[in-house]
Amino acid sequence: MFFTCSLPTLRRAILAGLMFAVVVGLLAPCAQAADKLTIYSGRGERLIKPVLDAFTASTGIQIELLSSGTTELVNRLKAEGNHTSADLLITNDAGSLELARTAGLLRPLNMREVERAIPAQFRAPDNAWVGLSGRFWAVVYNTSLVKPDQVKSLLDLADPKWKDKIAIPNSGSEYLQAGVSVIRAIHGDEKTRQFLQGLKANADGQVYQKSSQIVDAVAKGQVALGIVNHYYIYRHLATQPNAPIAALMPDQFEGGMGAIMNVAGVGIIKSTKHLESAKLLVEFLVAHAGQKLFADLDKEYPLHPDVKADPALVERKSFRAALVPLTKLAELREPTLTLIEQVGLR
Repeated sequence: MFFTCSLPTLRRAILAGLMFAVVVGLLAPCAQAADKLTIYSGRGERLIKPVLDAFTASTGIQIELLSSGTTELVNRLKAEGNHTSADLLITNDAGSLELARTAGLLRPLNMREVERAIPAQFRAPDNAWVGLSGRFWAVVYNTSLVKPDQVKSLLDLADPKWKDKIAIPNSGSEYLQAGVSVIRAIHGDEKTRQFLQGLKANADGQVYQKSSQIVDAVAKGQVALGIVNHYYIYRHLATQPNAPIAALMPDQFEGGMGAIMNVAGVGIIKSTKHLESAKLLVEFLVAHAGQKLFADLDKEYPLHPDVKADPALVERKSFRAALVPLTKLAELREPTLTLIEQVGLR
């Protein structure tokens, strides 16, 4: 027995079959991964976006970046709770990440790739945040005005001989807050207070919102010295190789506290609805390729032990870091802010 149908009916059947095939084909990739991740970022967009663009090129997963101050972002996450659209938090400071972790905002991770790539001292105990790149609080000096042996310690910058000759970050700087927290942990409140009072007197009007402005002031000879994260010095030299500036890693003498270290890092938001894609991004950032991007583009020290820093940087093995655990930066912050306010740094 044979069944027949009219030509219009046959056409409709074929068209319906084709439409079904197209819809299935379009939906299949979407079922495998989110097509977009939202990141709250406390890092400058020009520093993190090239790395995120490389991730998008590799995976097809788009990134929506919301950049602001880290404290504002952590407070926003607390206010938004489980209704936040954020999937990940990226910051310049381990202390801020630890505050987010203790507030229950971040998801602990059990990822072998993370534990293989990033040493334990650069991660939260439960891997709720993971360090991505290292930075050191360094002294930038004008090579025409200062000899490197004139400064042995950060605390030397409080000496009256540097009156009107130094530039410092303002009191809202996360770098300043973290650096002073480490000094407090090692030297105690009274010695730290004396250091801050000396800095205030010596810097006077040379207080800057941006570290790049400090480096520029030193390069122009407006001041002899400044305190910045090391990479600002090397980024300046990358564009102006003849600038009369150099980096000095302080406190390396016997009994010295060592150079103050912090890390930029990432955490996955506890309420993310795109967990697998967020994990893919973390995996990309800690892997060799991601770490090399931080090293090459941003002049930061990679945390992956097999990735080399930019050869222009001071060799990492040639200096010691202060031994204050990064996780302590969170609990140290409030007393540090109180001390900074009491001294009257602006």
